[in-house]
Amino acid sequence: MEFEVVIGLEIHAQLKTKTKIFCGCSTAFGAEPNSQTCPVCTGMPGVLPVLNKTAVAYAARAGVATNCTINRVNRFARKNYFYPDLPLGYQITQFALPIAEHGHLDIDLSDGSTKRIGITRIHMENDAGKLNHDPMRPISLVNLNRAGVPLIEIVSEPDMRSAEEAGALVRKMHQLVRHIGVCDGNMEEGSLRCDANVSLRPKGQEAFGTRTEMKNLNSFRNIERAIRYEISRQTDILERGGEVIQETRLWNADKEVSTSMRSKEDAHDYRYFPDPDLLPVVIDDAWYDEIVASLPELPDAMKKRYVDELGLPVADAEVLTSTIELATYYDTCLAKLDGAQPKQVANWVMGSVLALVNTEGMELADVPVTAEMLAGLLTLVGKDVISGTMAKTVFEEMASSGKEASVIVEEKGLAQVSDSSEIEGIVDAILADNPNEVEAFRGGKTKLMGFFVGRVMKATKGKGNPKVVNQLLNEKLKG
Repeated sequence: MEFEVVIGLEIHAQLKTKTKIFCGCSTAFGAEPNSQTCPVCTGMPGVLPVLNKTAVAYAARAGVATNCTINRVNRFARKNYFYPDLPLGYQITQFALPIAEHGHLDIDLSDGSTKRIGITRIHMENDAGKLNHDPMRPISLVNLNRAGVPLIEIVSEPDMRSAEEAGALVRKMHQLVRHIGVCDGNMEEGSLRCDANVSLRPKGQEAFGTRTEMKNLNSFRNIERAIRYEISRQTDILERGGEVIQETRLWNADKEVSTSMRSKEDAHDYRYFPDPDLLPVVIDDAWYDEIVASLPELPDAMKKRYVDELGLPVADAEVLTSTIELATYYDTCLAKLDGAQPKQVANWVMGSVLALVNTEGMELADVPVTAEMLAGLLTLVGKDVISGTMAKTVFEEMASSGKEASVIVEEKGLAQVSDSSEIEGIVDAILADNPNEVEAFRGGKTKLMGFFVGRVMKATKGKGNPKVVNQLLNEKLKG
């Protein structure tokens, strides 16, 4: 029997607010355990939550960016379950009235096709703490710094049919939440993580099979590997005539296997009810318009603009829009140039700039050659002050010194020689010194042009204007 894979994802993104969702404690990562807590986020009796307005705005931003309908009135509920790092004894989340629902995202697949994945809902909730299990002793240590950090949970429709499609959706969502500034997307720190619901059904069957949930997957690689493993595991069970058990499973990335964690609960097991301590959230027209206006140009629209209006290849547009920082760098540089060539700027950004980022292991914001400085360098190339070859040398000096291109060119005397009379004397000397090569060129060995250009450039210490050099050589060799 052939089976069809059905996958739905729950993507958890920590919102990039400075304080937690219901109290004033810091959300900064890496502090001493339990140093960023208060009576509210540790669940002390008699305390009341106060909603973080920025968290609501960020959640709504994510909803608009994923083509969702924003529920102008939404509210919080209590999801009741016990876990040692959940000090309240319940999670404050949204159930019947989430902030956003009925959206979609289009994902790009390796064969060049696109597929639309439905977004069922986006809801706000508070994160739990973190348990650190002692490998040597039968104890676990609880760190509540993360308890109360604002989250959005992005729940997809079960529209994916392969691990590749699931990985593509997580990558797209990772790009999007970083682009709109609501989440830093740091998967190693748990800022963005994913639960994957996987089931199999006989091909042609409409009803879903029994699903399992792969919990807390925190890298693109682990997401795809865990799903492939689960597809294989369920296939083996069904082919042997067994039944898949509805359960939550944990992925062991080192051993590349999953293990059962607990039986999977259904919604009624959590005994949801409206949180009596929190009023409904009302997003009026003015606030909604403010949220929409705060969104930058989204990655898909930006990529389309780069291809349709700037004439960039699709591959270039995908690289440049991979992060909001890179796209902003490119747009800023291009805007500073009169009559700029978009492809030329793209080549420099994807080449020299990204090479600097990768080689030095720095963030784009820390690159010493700013977008404005790169524009200054390309302006000198456009005005024939320096050649494209010399520009690479100048860029390296800019990166090491932090100086403007014009300053470096002046200090080091790197301006190219464009005076044809000065270059002509050098060309005549080169041709006189190499009569055999001149004769061979005129006999049909035109590839020797590179030999002559190289000799002239060496004689001018790389400062000869290549256009003038080539023009003079052509005139004298063919004349």
